[in-house]
Amino acid sequence: MITYIKEPYQEEELKAILHPTVNKWFFSRFKEFSIPQLYGVAEIHNGSNILVSAPTGATKTLTAFLAILSELITLVENGALEKRVYCIYISPLKALSRDIEVNLKQPLKEIEAIASKEFGIRIGLRTGDTTVKERAKMLKEPPHILITTPESFALLLSSTRFCKHIEKIKWMIVDEIHALAENKRGVHLSLSMERLSRINDYCRIGLSATISPLEEVAKFLVGSERECKIVNAQFIKNMDLKVLSPLPDLINITYNDIQNALYTLIDKLIEEHRTTLIFTNTRSATERLVHHLKERYPEKYMDNIGAHHGSLSKNLRHNIENRLRNGELKVVVSSTSLELGLDIGFIDLVILLGSPKSVARCLQRIGRSGHRLHETSKGRIIVLDRDDLVECSVLLKNAVEKKLDDIHIPKNCLDVLAQQIHGIAAFEQININELFNLIKKSYCYSRLEKEDFMSVVSYLAGEFASLEDRHVYAKIWYDHDSGLVGRKGRLSRVLHVTNIGTIPDESHIKVKVNDQVIGSIDEAFLERLKRGDLFVLGGDVYEFKFSRGQTTQVIAASGKKPTVPSWFSDMLPLSFNLALEIQRFRRLIEDYMKLDKSKQEVISFINNYLYVDENAACAIYEYFKEQYMFSKIPHDKKIIVEFYSGDKKYAIFHTLYGRRVNDCLSRALAYIIGKLQHRDVEIGINDNGFYLASKRDMQVQRAFRFLKSNDIAKILVAAIDRSEVLKRRFRHCACRALMILRHYKGETKTVGRQQVSSMILLNAVKKLENFPVLKEARREVLEDAMDIESTRHVLKEINDGRIVVKESHTDIPSPFSFELITQGYNDIIKIEDKIEFLKRMHNMVLAKIALKKR
Repeated sequence: MITYIKEPYQEEELKAILHPTVNKWFFSRFKEFSIPQLYGVAEIHNGSNILVSAPTGATKTLTAFLAILSELITLVENGALEKRVYCIYISPLKALSRDIEVNLKQPLKEIEAIASKEFGIRIGLRTGDTTVKERAKMLKEPPHILITTPESFALLLSSTRFCKHIEKIKWMIVDEIHALAENKRGVHLSLSMERLSRINDYCRIGLSATISPLEEVAKFLVGSERECKIVNAQFIKNMDLKVLSPLPDLINITYNDIQNALYTLIDKLIEEHRTTLIFTNTRSATERLVHHLKERYPEKYMDNIGAHHGSLSKNLRHNIENRLRNGELKVVVSSTSLELGLDIGFIDLVILLGSPKSVARCLQRIGRSGHRLHETSKGRIIVLDRDDLVECSVLLKNAVEKKLDDIHIPKNCLDVLAQQIHGIAAFEQININELFNLIKKSYCYSRLEKEDFMSVVSYLAGEFASLEDRHVYAKIWYDHDSGLVGRKGRLSRVLHVTNIGTIPDESHIKVKVNDQVIGSIDEAFLERLKRGDLFVLGGDVYEFKFSRGQTTQVIAASGKKPTVPSWFSDMLPLSFNLALEIQRFRRLIEDYMKLDKSKQEVISFINNYLYVDENAACAIYEYFKEQYMFSKIPHDKKIIVEFYSGDKKYAIFHTLYGRRVNDCLSRALAYIIGKLQHRDVEIGINDNGFYLASKRDMQVQRAFRFLKSNDIAKILVAAIDRSEVLKRRFRHCACRALMILRHYKGETKTVGRQQVSSMILLNAVKKLENFPVLKEARREVLEDAMDIESTRHVLKEINDGRIVVKESHTDIPSPFSFELITQGYNDIIKIEDKIEFLKRMHNMVLAKIALKKR
């Protein structure tokens, strides 16, 4: 049962709970207990499972540790502190683990100074970076508080010697739980937590930034059968949020205008604040921004600016973090790597360059400023085009009104299940029904079908005989008569501990024209490609033919327009909830225009609805007015399919549902149209819609008749069957499920060799009925990479007539189509030429509207 704690405890009640020395230390540092502490500390002291959700800097971590430190000190004074682990703290980041170690040891030293004695409470850090010597020391002297990651925690469960130290733990803290719950690392952790609960049930404490729905995250934390209490302090901090445009007009401008205005604005904001953190949405944009600031203002930005992103080495990232903590940096630019709760010192402004694509991500990023509890989090979102202006304005409205996007928690992941079943069987014999019931206690597997569970057991037990020819051997034994499961082979335990984890190995793919290597692309980009797609590499356009292993074959396609932009794999997808809010806003504006309201009346409505200034409201009005006059406004009740002819026949679908839904819709429609006209259809997608292109007219309305919500899964399975995205995701799943061993007998299998093995296995398992790893790869593509559930919802609305699909025929694209149509040009023309191109398109639209008025 999930319940919210509605009333806080009184300060005197908390003082009575905490050890006198802890009380004395606390009030030497703080004036009063924070809201999360008033709600949460006593519950943790009472052993309740609890989820604490609050913004960054709202004392979540101290809330979790106050009661724990107090009880450990009480045990010390009573001579009852044992040589074992009492608390496991799990964080998604190695860097965050290192951070907590520092932030825990310092308070302990201060408490010991107040008490004038050492308590001997040990804090240990166990991650992939922990040395063999340090691990051996932990076996002899186990820490009382163990800080670790999900992967290292799973390794500890597989260590018979260390398991003795954790079998009586009293508390487990899962920090940044929102960042774990939405991926397979979290799924793996949920099963690891259930494995430990078999030995000893413990108090589970989840710490989350702003996220929704909290009930789902609480269920993820405690599983399907336990109670959990929620502390909802998500909006206790004051927020100072604004959308800024460098210029009042974002279309009738030159490249130099926008660049000068952008960097002038950024420089002005940095100058007005002590320390600024800037988020871009891509690693390349992070490096570019740092470079341009240094180049334009060499007297201001040299040694006091830094870039932080996942492609940098660990040492470089740590250097930036330490300098930020020490107040040596004026500005840091990051892609996504500083979103999570690293203690990075004082920041008084966060700038988001472009849309963060979700309300929760926006609040998490801006929450990095004003890190202390009573400080205001200050954020500015800078927009550079009209679509971004509308998107960020609606996003800001939702943030102010506390409307959050829903988190997606993966369910019934059969590859993770296979790994964990093997991990359990490698260390004990267990009855099949007990094993099934144990797995069902995880919220991620609470609706697992027995048939799927048994298919995984059959695969692991080697009952798919044809796979032995491909060197996939049984890893467990299953006795059908006794119902027992156990390990198979002397190396079973070693095999498990050397292949634990869910994060796939990634590498760059060589791109070749025949035998000549012309460059490389990343795997995420390759996933988007299908035969015939055009993309830019090294300034030239190439057509994708096929990939084999870690090599992609292309042919030169000079003079053609790219269909997949090179930055596509870097971009964050727009959340479905936010997309629907933007569509509702579009409908409201169209309603005003249908009523023939004056410009000032519409602008006044925009001002009141979106919390934007006069310039932004005017820009939004002009943008929507042009679209309305040209071909009406698509919205949540109306999809417009716009047909026009350029170098090909184009059908532009105004489906503002986010890229994950548009990926489903575009692939399904392209597959159906391709079958109808017996030739491939070109696809281009973004968050606001997608286009299909072909040399001949496309039968869109006929294709739509085949597109039913009940049949979309079958159509998409057929559409992705030979796609690059399925090939890559199958490899990831096969490695997680131990079909492909990344590490075996001291040797490491390269990504290239993994992919070759994967292709052989993929062709083999397609002949097997309902093989679990292939089933999981398809599920991962459709549910995690794409969003088939939201797509079903959209199609049901269309099938039931609640969303109408209307056609528009024109000789030039409408204003809402500009970004989609021009995205391919971004790679082959300079950005200044693109701006001029957009201006020409805009002028053509205005001319057509003027003709209509005559």
